[in-house]
Amino acid sequence: MAAAAATPLTGVGWAAAPEAAPAGWTAITVTVEGAAANLGKGFGHKGGGYLCVSGGGAQAAPGPVVTDVQVLSDRSPQPTGYTRAPEFPEPRIGVSRKKRVYVKLVPLDAAETAVFDIQLSSKSKALPHYMKIGEMGSFAIWCKKGPVPKCSPQPVPKPRTISAGLRQLSLQPPDPNQQYVHIGRLGAASNALSQHPSLYDTSNIYGLSAMDGVPFTLHPKFESRLISGTNVFLTDLNVKSLADIEKEYNYAFVVERTAAARLPPSIC
Repeated sequence: MAAAAATPLTGVGWAAAPEAAPAGWTAITVTVEGAAANLGKGFGHKGGGYLCVSGGGAQAAPGPVVTDVQVLSDRSPQPTGYTRAPEFPEPRIGVSRKKRVYVKLVPLDAAETAVFDIQLSSKSKALPHYMKIGEMGSFAIWCKKGPVPKCSPQPVPKPRTISAGLRQLSLQPPDPNQQYVHIGRLGAASNALSQHPSLYDTSNIYGLSAMDGVPFTLHPKFESRLISGTNVFLTDLNVKSLADIEKEYNYAFVVERTAAARLPPSIC
């Protein structure tokens, strides 16, 4: 038995001979048991007839797909929404047929389920996962249905920002728009530096301190004295010279030196 098609069928028809099937159509020439699938002379052609299908390739066709197939007698009315299966070549006028095949075609976007494969077998054969749609001559006709795969939109990757260092290592050509943005940013930064040279001067990082940029404010305790114009508050300050500081904080480290000079106790 042939493997089921990957996409839905786009047509089901009849061919007087395998070579009568037009381009894009495939005639079903053998049954699942391997016997010849010639439906007999009673179909209306002297040489018999073969079922043929179109579509079912690796890529779904943009047109309508087959969603159902029915095999009815020539006395049954044509079902609503179905079309009669085409014949290749065109049938002769006045020739009666005992069985007719009707096909329901639905646009691919509107179809939920569709026919993916058609097989023929003997009437006593049962095909798993296939649905029997009728009999013709000494054969049973089966079809395999399944859900129509919907094409999901391709995900669009989000644009990534690349740092200047990584952009230099990239093999892609530079984007002129990105260069314009960077030049504009550098121009704005240079304007800010020109307006505030004291705050943004980083020529010597060691010349900066934690107090840079902090405004000077006099404590309220000394504001009244400063406003009076006198220097009385300066008398409260005790100014010491370097010699006074060394004398006040002189420490000879006598205890530490004595402890270091002691010999360790001997073990008797």
